[in-house]
Amino acid sequence: MATDAVAQLADSLAKTQVTEGELSYKGQGRKFDNAQSVEEMVKEIQEFKGLQALRLEGNTYGVEAAQAIAKALETKSEFKYCYWSDMFTGRLRSEIPPALNSLGAALMTAGARLTVLDLSDNAFGPDGVKGIEKLLKSTACHTLQELRLNNCGMGIGGGKILAAALTECYKQSSAQGTPLGLKVFIAGRNRLENDGATALAQAFQLMGSLEEVHVPQNGINHPGVTALATAMQHNPQLRVLNLNDNTFTKKGAIAMAQALKHLRSVQVINFGDCLVRSEGAIAIAEAVTEGLPILKELNLSFGEITGEAALLVAQSVEGKATLEKLDLNGNCLGQEGCDALREVMDGLNMGDLLGSLSDDEGEPEEDDDDEDEEEDDYEEDDDVEEEDSSVNQVSSPPSVPRPPDASSFLCFPSPDKLLKLGTKRALLFEQQVDVADAGKTAEAFLKISSVYNEEDEDVKSAVLDSIDAILRKAFASPSFQGYNFVSSLLVMLGLLKSEDKVKPVRVVPGHLQALEYVVRQDYFPQDHIAVLEAFMSR
Repeated sequence: MATDAVAQLADSLAKTQVTEGELSYKGQGRKFDNAQSVEEMVKEIQEFKGLQALRLEGNTYGVEAAQAIAKALETKSEFKYCYWSDMFTGRLRSEIPPALNSLGAALMTAGARLTVLDLSDNAFGPDGVKGIEKLLKSTACHTLQELRLNNCGMGIGGGKILAAALTECYKQSSAQGTPLGLKVFIAGRNRLENDGATALAQAFQLMGSLEEVHVPQNGINHPGVTALATAMQHNPQLRVLNLNDNTFTKKGAIAMAQALKHLRSVQVINFGDCLVRSEGAIAIAEAVTEGLPILKELNLSFGEITGEAALLVAQSVEGKATLEKLDLNGNCLGQEGCDALREVMDGLNMGDLLGSLSDDEGEPEEDDDDEDEEEDDYEEDDDVEEEDSSVNQVSSPPSVPRPPDASSFLCFPSPDKLLKLGTKRALLFEQQVDVADAGKTAEAFLKISSVYNEEDEDVKSAVLDSIDAILRKAFASPSFQGYNFVSSLLVMLGLLKSEDKVKPVRVVPGHLQALEYVVRQDYFPQDHIAVLEAFMSR
C-alpha cells in the first residue's frame, strides 16, 4: 500500500511541477479528444498557483480538449512560457486553427505576458499561422523573447502572415513605450522560399533585437538570402546565424559576407550545404579576417568550395582565440587540398579545431563544353572602330577626328590610344572607372594592362601610372571590397570558375607583368597577395 502511494506520488511529480511555476505533461503520448479527457489536467491547471509555464508537447489534442485547457488558462495572469510543440499529431489540418485560437484568446484574456512561444513540429501550414495571428499582435506578445516555429510547414503565405503579425506587434508595443525585443527566432523546414524570407527580413530589420536566427531548409535562394543579410546588419547583438541547406550561390554569399562585416557579436555561423562556392567563401573569409572577434564555430561544409578558397577560409580564422570548430567537409578540395588545409590549420595551432574531411567531393572536373571562344572584349579590335570609309568618300566630307577619351580606350584598348590620352590619362581613368564596383575595377585593370609592353618605355610607364591611379584610389576607399576585386580578377583570368558563366579574357603577358608590379606597391594589401599566389601557382 505504501509502495503504491509512493509510486502515485512519483507519477504526480513527474507530470506536474518540474521547475518552479511549471506544469508538465510532456511526452506522455496521450490522445485528448474532448473536454472529459482533460478533466484531470484542467483541474491541476486551475489549482496551480502562480503558473508560469505549461508543457503540452508530445501528446495530441482535439478542438474540445484545447478549448477546455484554454478555459483553465484564462485566470493565469503570471503565465509566460508556452511549450506547445508536437501537440496535433494525427489531427485534421482544419482542427488546428480553432484549437490555437482558443488557447491564444485565453492568454489574452488572462493578461499574460509571454516570454517563450514554442509551436514547433505541428505542421499546421498557413492556416495554423492564422490561428496565432491575433495572439502575436496582442499585448500578450509585446514581451516575447523566443518564437519557435520549426517544421510547421508555413509556406510563403504563412511566412508573410507571420511577418505582418510581428511587424504589427512591434509597432503597437513601440507606441506603448516597450518595443518588442524578440531575441530568438527559429523557423527551419517551413518552405518559406524567397518571398516568405523577404517578408520576415523586413520585420527583423524593424525589430533589430535578434540574437539567434535559425531558418535552415527553407528553399531560400540568393534574393531571399540577400534580404536576410540586409536585415541582419540591423541586429547588432546577433550571436547565432543558421541558414543551413538553403542556396546562397555567389550573390547571396557575398551579400551575407558584407552583412557579417557589420556584426561584432556573432559566435556561430552555419552556412553548411548552402552552395556558397569559392567566390562566396573568399568573401566570407574576408569578413572573418576583418572582424567577428568572438567567433566560435564556422560551418561552410558542402558548398562546392575548391582547395584554394578553403585555404583562405582557414587563414581567416588565425588569431580567433574563441574558435571551437571549422567545418569544411564535403567540398571540392581533393586529397592534396585536404592535406594542405590540415597543414595550414596545424601551422596555426588549430589542427584539432578542423572538422572531418571524410566526405570531400574531390577536385572539381573541368567543364566539358568546349565551345568556340569568341574574340574577347579585352582584345584589340581596331577593325570595328576604324571602318573602311571608302564607301561614302565622295559625297561625305572628311570626319573630324574625335579627341581621345578613356571610355574609347576601355572599349578597344591599344597602345596608341593610351598614349594619345596624354599626361592627364591617370586622372581620366580615375573619373571613368567606378572603383566602388570591384568587378568593374578588375575589368579596367585587365584592359589597361593588356597593352603593356616591357620594351616600350612610354607605353609601359603609361600603363603603370594608369593602374596605380585606379587601384590606389580603390584600395584607399573603406568600402572597397578587395577580396571581390581579387576573385573577379581570377575569374576573368580563367583561374577561378564563376557561376555567372563569365568568359575569361585571352591572357597576355601584360596582364601578368602588370599584376607582378601592383603586388609590390604599398597600396596593395598583403593578405590579398596570398590569395593570388594560391591560384597562380596551380
